Amino acid sequence: MELTIDMDMLIAIGAPVEWNNKLYNCGVIINRGQLVAVVPKTYLPNYNEFYEQRWFASGAGIYDCEIDYCGYQVPFGTDILMKCQNNPKLIIGVDICEDLWAAIPPSSYLSLAGATLILNLSASNDLVGKSHYRRDLVINQSARCISAYAYASAGYGESTTDLVFGGHCLIAENGKLLNESEKYLLTGNLIFTDIDLDIIAHDREKINTFQPYGHKAYRDVPFQAYQRHDRIERIYSRQPFVPQEDNEMQIRCEEIFNIQTIGLAKRIQHIGSKSLLIGVSGGLDSTLALLVCVKTCEKLGLDKKVVKAVTMPGFGTTDRTYQNAVGLIQSLGVDFMEISIEEACRLHFKDIGHDESIRDITYENTQARERTQILMNLANMHNGIVVGTGDLSELAMGWATYNGDHMSMYGVNSGIPKTLIRYVIKWVSENQFSGKTRSILMDVLNTPVSPELLPPDKDGEISQKTEDLLGPYELFDFFLFHTVRYGMQPTKLHHIALLAFKDQYSREYIYDMQRRFYWRFITQQFKRSCLPDGPKVGSICLSPRGDWRIPSDASARLWMDEMDKIKEENA
Repeated sequence: MELTIDMDMLIAIGAPVEWNNKLYNCGVIINRGQLVAVVPKTYLPNYNEFYEQRWFASGAGIYDCEIDYCGYQVPFGTDILMKCQNNPKLIIGVDICEDLWAAIPPSSYLSLAGATLILNLSASNDLVGKSHYRRDLVINQSARCISAYAYASAGYGESTTDLVFGGHCLIAENGKLLNESEKYLLTGNLIFTDIDLDIIAHDREKINTFQPYGHKAYRDVPFQAYQRHDRIERIYSRQPFVPQEDNEMQIRCEEIFNIQTIGLAKRIQHIGSKSLLIGVSGGLDSTLALLVCVKTCEKLGLDKKVVKAVTMPGFGTTDRTYQNAVGLIQSLGVDFMEISIEEACRLHFKDIGHDESIRDITYENTQARERTQILMNLANMHNGIVVGTGDLSELAMGWATYNGDHMSMYGVNSGIPKTLIRYVIKWVSENQFSGKTRSILMDVLNTPVSPELLPPDKDGEISQKTEDLLGPYELFDFFLFHTVRYGMQPTKLHHIALLAFKDQYSREYIYDMQRRFYWRFITQQFKRSCLPDGPKVGSICLSPRGDWRIPSDASARLWMDEMDKIKEENA
């Protein structure tokens, strides 16, 4: 213990401990040269290769006890929570090996009593397939407990008479694996990562079913932890909505597409709709919505002609997007209509006294609303519904014309962020279609995002690129994810954004985009307050009827004030 006096660490060591003529398999907790607590194992396996009850007694029922150990009077029992004195969100509990395999592990009760980090000291031998099961246990227990879970198993140096110990170490947080060791090394294992106690606290506050129901009282045992660490080891994905592994990506995209199609299928059957009206521009969002319509008809055994795809070229339509829209509609075999909006918009400009040469918001929104009017009236004519194309990112930023493309009768993309839509289309292209349809879809993926409400440039190319005007969707989706999913404060979010995008954007640009995100996200709530129905597909949803209920006149002042402080600190 003398060696730990100057270590800014809480150390857990496995040891046999004798008490009242019985031997216990224990975790001995040391902090800066002091014994903090001794926690006995609760569940002792006595099956297959395990014979622990031959030597040890269970710690179940040992509460409110102290023992004399190595010259110290130290808390002993399974009712111990180690509370960090200089970080109140850090509360540590202990499982020992088989405890995790039990139907209700001790860590479940410890977490309900406040533990945010569980340590598991283990001597788990390795068998074929066992590491996968062990990994799942750690990840799932961290999810059930809404906690961090650090698991360390014995490795090289243990007897190999009948068993081999691979030294498996894992760290998970709230259902996500943060780090994992190699196995079968001829040395000891060391892994480390950062855990986010704010995320754990946020989810426990939000999930109201996470609460104790009259279980035993626990003792708080204090310890000290190192206060500050300037280097963050945790890696933050630039695209938090997008799975990092290809296999998970395939599964996720398939599930998203199925949720969309089943949601639309139920709506069609419920109202007895005879047709699906959709405006197709040749862009990402309308392309995915069209694919959803086609596959929904296949699921329901309906003719593809039920889908009535409408191109509505206007002042900003380019040849590339127009040809992609027409080509996709024809290759899919759905009903095709084309209605130019130019004459109707010019007549409207004349009616309201607007100069067509003034390319202002009235000029742009007139086109968006004219397209919506056409679709709505066609839906009435064909006893159908208008399928909305707007996505989650556009809803978050308010990048939609109120009562224009903002409005539909069912919005199939409303739960999918822009950074993920590309991957869903790519998955659909590779797994559902081939030939001409696939080649068109791949070109759509490579087309710049644009509402095409301003005339093309002199070369006939898109002049109005959303990300040049609004900002990068990957930044806005990053801010959206961490703000809504974890309730992250602006200062912390700014810090992790700098870590994630340090090689891509300047500090000043990230600051400007974060400020823009907060301003638009709050002030554009009025558009979300009258949002059409649409399926939730992930943990983040902005439906005013479900996950995101805030007033339309909410103020962004708190966020702006904190952003001002960040600017002062960066000056």
